[in-house]
Amino acid sequence: MRELKAYILKNLAILFFSIFLPLFAIASVIFMIQLATYTSIIKLNVYEMFKLYLFILPEALFYTLPISFFVASVMALFKLSNDNELIVVFALGISPNFILKTFFTPSFFLSAILFFDFFVMIPHASNLSINFIKQKKSEAKFNLSASEFGHQFGKWLLYIGKSDGNKNYEKIFLFNKNNKEEVLISAQSAEVVNKDSILRLKLFDGQGYTYNKEKFTQINFDSMLINNLLETNFQTYRTSIDYWLSEDNRKRKIPIFITDLLLCLFPVLSIMIALALGVVHARHNKNGIYLHIFLTILFYYGSIVALQTKIGFITIPVVILSFLTISFILYKNQILKRF
Repeated sequence: MRELKAYILKNLAILFFSIFLPLFAIASVIFMIQLATYTSIIKLNVYEMFKLYLFILPEALFYTLPISFFVASVMALFKLSNDNELIVVFALGISPNFILKTFFTPSFFLSAILFFDFFVMIPHASNLSINFIKQKKSEAKFNLSASEFGHQFGKWLLYIGKSDGNKNYEKIFLFNKNNKEEVLISAQSAEVVNKDSILRLKLFDGQGYTYNKEKFTQINFDSMLINNLLETNFQTYRTSIDYWLSEDNRKRKIPIFITDLLLCLFPVLSIMIALALGVVHARHNKNGIYLHIFLTILFYYGSIVALQTKIGFITIPVVILSFLTISFILYKNQILKRF
């Protein structure tokens, strides 16, 4: 029995990777095309594009793994049926429930991985991606040109004498004026520092002058940081539970939560219907297997989309119970009564 189980899982694994890898490649290309649209707003090098791709990787895996597993399960059983191997298995007195239990183990682990992916990884990666884009947009505003007036950061007016085009500057002058005093800072050189997602201007070897009606003050410094030159509202992320329970974008997160939770359960819920579709007689039922696979996926995904906007969280038990009921009826009539 152990050898039979290993043989069935081997066939499943071969078909799973042959389906998953092309599907994942297509999904990756689609996501990369979407990422390429950011280049019209911000400047991205190859490393930064790869970094953004890593941020969307959990989402790409989440939407390709359950479909790949279901299609591979049906096709693996269909192949074993066409080779008459499953007929021999049933003729030896082995129950179809053995095949059901064999497929349950990988489907359960896949559902667990998908749950961790959507509940933990996707919110974290999404938060990193949003903050990264905001950071790059802030850096894009640091478009400083030498020997030009009119640069302004917050309350500071800035003049740059020389620039090497790589965030390093020379002969820097900053000026700030309010009702009480005026401040002038000069530095021999400066560089833009990006630390903890905050852009700073670091000045080297300079002097600072503060003067008002009462006094004049001068200081000399070796280095000085000008903080918060640009305001960027980065999203905060603590834990996945805080993310899903927070009131931020709650109307948008509720449909996502319902959809993703049901997609996590799809590998487990689809085992019986996979057997009903994949286990066939070698001389019959050869046509329509791909159409049945497509209709099953369409019914499951379509039910989620159609119901979640109308009945909210009740969609979860309704879809689970209805899909399990239909799957059991098909499994009982197509498999248990015949084998």
